Amino acid sequence: MVAPSPYSLIATDLDGTLLRGDDTLSERSLAALARAGRAGARHLVVTGRPAPRVRPLLDDLGCTGLAVCGQGAQLYDAGADRLLWSVTLDRELAETALGKIEAEVGQVYAAVDQDGVDGLTLIEPGYLMPHPTLPALRVDRRDDLWCAPISKVLLRHHTLSDDELATTARSVVGSLATVTMSGPGTVELQPCGVTKATGLALAADQLGLSPQQALAFGDMPNDIPMFDWASYGVAMANAHPELKAVADEITLSNEDDGIAVVLERLFP
Repeated sequence: MVAPSPYSLIATDLDGTLLRGDDTLSERSLAALARAGRAGARHLVVTGRPAPRVRPLLDDLGCTGLAVCGQGAQLYDAGADRLLWSVTLDRELAETALGKIEAEVGQVYAAVDQDGVDGLTLIEPGYLMPHPTLPALRVDRRDDLWCAPISKVLLRHHTLSDDELATTARSVVGSLATVTMSGPGTVELQPCGVTKATGLALAADQLGLSPQQALAFGDMPNDIPMFDWASYGVAMANAHPELKAVADEITLSNEDDGIAVVLERLFP
C-alpha cells in the first residue's frame, strides 16, 4: 500500500516553472496537478505576474480559488475575480528608489504594474518587455508611470546583467522597497517586506494549511522566500544558481515537465 503524500499544499511559480517557454501548460503537468487534487492537495499559483495577467492561465488550470500574484502583493480570488488583499508601492518612494539606482548605474528603463484586477502594465520609452506575449501600454514619459496606484516597478539596464543590477539596487534602495529578480530581464521593486512568502502565508492561512504541509516549486531568486517558508522546495533544472543552492531537490526543467515528475512520485 502506498503511503499518502505529506503535502496538502502545492505552490508553483509560473514562468520558467509550470509554464513552458511559449507560455503554455503541458498535458502531463495538468494531469499531475489534477491527480494531486484528487488526493486532497490544494494547488496555489504563486507568481510575480499581476492578477490581470494571470486570469487566462488560471482558466486553463481550471482554478476558481486563490492565487498569489504580484510577488505576494496581491491575493486574488479567481472565482469571484476580485482581490481579497493587496498592498501598493508608494509612488514617491518608487521614484526616490529609481533615482538612487540611476545615480549608481546610469539610466535604467522602467515599467510598472498597476494595482487592481484591471490594472495595466505601463512601460516607458526604451523598456523592452521580457515576455513579449504579455500586454503592455507604452507611455510618453516616466512621469506617466505614476498616474495610478502600482504594485511594483520593473527595471532593465542596457549593459548590466540582472544579477549586477539587482545587487546594486539592493545596496542603495534600503528600506524604500524590496528588490527581487524574477526572471531574465526582470529586476523588480515591490513594497518593502512583501515577498512571495508573505502572500503564500496569507493564502495558506485562508485555507487552514501550514508551512509543514507545503511543497513549493520555482526557478528564480524571488522564489527563495517561498522555499524558506515551505516544508520542501523543488528547483527546476533551469533554475538560477541562488535558488538551486537552497532547494531540497532539483527536478527536470519546465520544458521537460519537472513538476509532473515530482508530483507523479508523491501522488502515485
